[in-house]
Amino acid sequence: MRVVAELPHPVCKITIFSMNQKFIIKLEKGIYEQTYKLAEMDLTGGINDVFKILDDAFMAEAGVRFNQMRMDFMNAYQRFETL
Repeated sequence: MRVVAELPHPVCKITIFSMNQKFIIKLEKGIYEQTYKLAEMDLTGGINDVFKILDDAFMAEAGVRFNQMRMDFMNAYQRFETL
């Protein structure tokens, strides 16, 4: 797996990898991460199409998802502490 791009973004760290004819998009925020895989052959514009997919609407939803992940984990951890 090789790093193709690292993109600065206020919502999270974005790293794009290439492995086995797939682009792997990894979004990281703190201890949480989201990963998406796309077949390179499905994107005629290559890496530039990946950049287009990561538009403002997608990144806003990813931010919401990170917040939900945080809440889910905090709730699970609080249940653990009461065992």
